Order: sequence, then structure tokens, then C-alpha cells
Amino acid sequence: MNVVESLAELRTARGSLSNPLGLVPTMGLLHEGHLSLVRRARQECASVGVSIFVNSTQFGPTEDLGTYPANLERDLELLDSEQTDLVWTPTAEEMYGPGYQTWVEVEDLTRYLEGEVREEHFRGVTTVVAKLFNSFQPDKAYFGQKDAQQATVIRRMVHDLNFPVEIVVCPTLREEDGLAMSSRNSYLKPEERQAATVLFRAVSAAAEMFSAGERSADKLRAEMDKVLVAEPLARPEYASVADLETLEECSGPVEKALLSMAVVIGKTRLIDNMTVGN
Repeated sequence: MNVVESLAELRTARGSLSNPLGLVPTMGLLHEGHLSLVRRARQECASVGVSIFVNSTQFGPTEDLGTYPANLERDLELLDSEQTDLVWTPTAEEMYGPGYQTWVEVEDLTRYLEGEVREEHFRGVTTVVAKLFNSFQPDKAYFGQKDAQQATVIRRMVHDLNFPVEIVVCPTLREEDGLAMSSRNSYLKPEERQAATVLFRAVSAAAEMFSAGERSADKLRAEMDKVLVAEPLARPEYASVADLETLEECSGPVEKALLSMAVVIGKTRLIDNMTVGN
């Protein structure tokens, strides 16, 4: 496994890899969810690249950039065990040089859900992903369904800017009790960890209602709200029933939708989602 830090080293190393190349962008502190993406890339591609970079531009001023969990040595051991070919660990200075002033923005899709409560978050996401695509020149890039809006936004960016990259969205991996795997789960205290299962319970309750025939967006949304409010440690930011393509909030009957939510447990902000009817 080749581990490089500079862009020049990355481009040299990339030139020796066989195509197609699959890329898994990460911010580190890897868990089984990340590794499932690496394994999928390994199955489908001749070479696998991974980036480990905590992207400051997607964090708001009051978010957890300064305390975001990291363990690079462990991450590299895990990636080596998965037969990863190339890992890029750039510094912030390497990614955003002096006087940096160029940004990539997807407009309408970022107005909703996470975009409503995390100002400029997606501008940071799309910019860094565009830079990763330009740097690695991958044939495929792998993302998790847990960040459903992110995947939709990146697909739009790839389409609009003519990136020759196939976006592959893989299923959310969950703990035995349903909690979606996330690096931020490491923040949770024991009682908070137990309370965090409310996200899965809430989205599952609405999905079960849909499976039983309920099509009212308002009733599905109300069901998620009811489950979330019943958990004393949960502070919901939103519970949404949104259009799968536009991400606009639905009203009236729906035949397919993205059920999603953001909830603060203690000091930890968690998200989860499911799609129904697709």
C-alpha cells in the first residue's frame, strides 16, 4: 500500500495504477461502514484509492472541527488489511493553498435538509470532492447511503460538470441495535449511545407505516416526530419526508420519498435516513 501526502506524489503514484480506479473519500477514523465501501471498490475495480482528509470547509463555526476524532495509524492498518493500493493524506495547506478562492456549488439541492441548518456545508463538500476527483482521476467513487443528500448533490455536480466518474452509493451499515455507523458515534456517552437508537426507531416506524399502505407525507413525518419526542435525550433538528430527486419537502400523498432526520444527542449531532417506494 502506497501512502502519500503531497499532490505531486499522488499523481506520480496514480500513474502506475491499473484502471479502473475506485476512490473512497473519507475523513478518517474508519469504521466498518467505510471498509464496506473499500471492499465494494475492490470487487469492482482493478485499483483502489482512499483519501483521508478532515475537510475544514464543510464545518460551521460552532461545529466539531477542532475535536473531530482521528487515528491515522489505525486507519492505515485497516486499509492495508483491505488491500488498498493508494492512500492520500493531504494537509490542509496542500488542499487549500495560500489565497485559495475557488469554490464549487450545487444550488437547489443544497437548499434543503442539511443545507437549511448547516450554512455553506455543501459548498465545502462539493469543492473538496471535485478536487479529489481531479487529483485521483478515478473511474468510480463510492459513498454511503447514510449521507443521502450528499450523494445526491455529488451526483448532480458530476453530471453538471461532466466528470467522467461513476458515483456508486452503498447501503448504510448499522450496529446490531440499528444505529447507523458513524465516526461521531465515538462521542456518545453510554446513556447517549442507547438514546441514539431513536433515529433508527423513528425512521423505521415511518417506513413500516409506508409498507402498510400509508401514503400521507404529513402522517409519515408525524410518526417520526412522535418517536423522537418520546426520547428525553433527543433534540430533533428536523424530520423530513422529501422528494428523492429534488429533495423538496413533500406534502399530500407520496409514492416514493426520502425519510430523513437530524438529531442532537448530548453534544453529538447524528443523521439517518431510509428511502421508501423506490
